[in-house]
Amino acid sequence: MFISSRPNVIIGVTMSKYLGDMIYSEDRVPPKYASKAASHTPRIDAPDRVRPGEDFTLKIVVGPHPNTVDHSIRWIDVFLYEEGREFNPIHIARILLEAGYTLPEVTLKMRIQKRSVVHAVSYCNLHGLWEARKEIDVE
Repeated sequence: MFISSRPNVIIGVTMSKYLGDMIYSEDRVPPKYASKAASHTPRIDAPDRVRPGEDFTLKIVVGPHPNTVDHSIRWIDVFLYEEGREFNPIHIARILLEAGYTLPEVTLKMRIQKRSVVHAVSYCNLHGLWEARKEIDVE
């Protein structure tokens, strides 16, 4: 049984109507999947602080994770929550990964104007959706 981020909602008892309840992270995972967190949660490597409009490198890695047709990370999505923006998030990229040929590691060049939070979501064909986030300040 897994308690969601919304009060009084328990996952695993009834079908969830909310996608957010089905996205796991290192700090929000059902006990039976706790051993999967390290190999399924994306790790985001980016600077803590950047200058407005200045290029920086964002690297996302999932794993180590198997890379077989039977068990693999199939895609990684990157979203950006921009402070002060009326409608968030901004969909930055979707990286499709071919089992047996690619590894779940991606590097992007980015630039932002305002304080933001990068969200990375990975999809494992056996263990579902996993997310991580990183705040980036703009000075």
